[in-house]
Amino acid sequence: MSDAHVQWNAATRFALYFAPPRESAWWRAGCAWLGRDPESGATLAPPQPAELERPLASLTVAPARYGWHGTLVPPFRLADGVTPQALAAATQAWAARLARFEVAARAATIGRFVAVCAADDAGAQALQDLAADALRTLGSLRARQTPAELAKRLDAPLTPRQRDYVETWGYPYVFDEFRFHMTLSDSLDNAPVRAALMHAWNAQMRNAGALPVHGAAIYVEPQPGAPFVLWQRVDFQQELQA
Repeated sequence: MSDAHVQWNAATRFALYFAPPRESAWWRAGCAWLGRDPESGATLAPPQPAELERPLASLTVAPARYGWHGTLVPPFRLADGVTPQALAAATQAWAARLARFEVAARAATIGRFVAVCAADDAGAQALQDLAADALRTLGSLRARQTPAELAKRLDAPLTPRQRDYVETWGYPYVFDEFRFHMTLSDSLDNAPVRAALMHAWNAQMRNAGALPVHGAAIYVEPQPGAPFVLWQRVDFQQELQA
């Protein structure tokens, strides 16, 4: 995406997401699955699993708007005086001190959703630690929640800890409540359809290897309800851990 932030305003939201490397099978497959490359802006033709009677695109409307990603820092508005360039610089400095790693990953069902998740506890913990570090590092750049935003977040069945996280960090599912996922579907009541999507993804990614966590990316929602776009990638600078 070009630096067209002249069109951004106080309502624009930013997020730090994990995005697989551009050249990886994980990036190509995820963008095709959702029918959109949030970095190039290209519209893509989703695959059509044989097990599905409905077009895949009709089952991925919400994740397609957000773009292929795994959340590290949930969407936020910038605090007064913080520019997009300042956010980019802080994110690049954060990434420069981190080592690349890889995680075994597979599609699974999470409630009524299908998503790519870590396949083992070690991978899940590494991704949880990464997200926690990112949130602590960039948290001071977030704008304070408006009373309406806070009330909307709290108007949900949350635990006391989750309510504390909403009030402090703007989101309930952070730190120990965080579970890394890359969403592959809308919320679906139909369990057989969820199972078909899960099996279709895992079958196509059978030979893709581990998920390469080599960096992150700043995504932008230019205005409320608009599709998120990948604005800048930031690479982890240290070598892969043995």
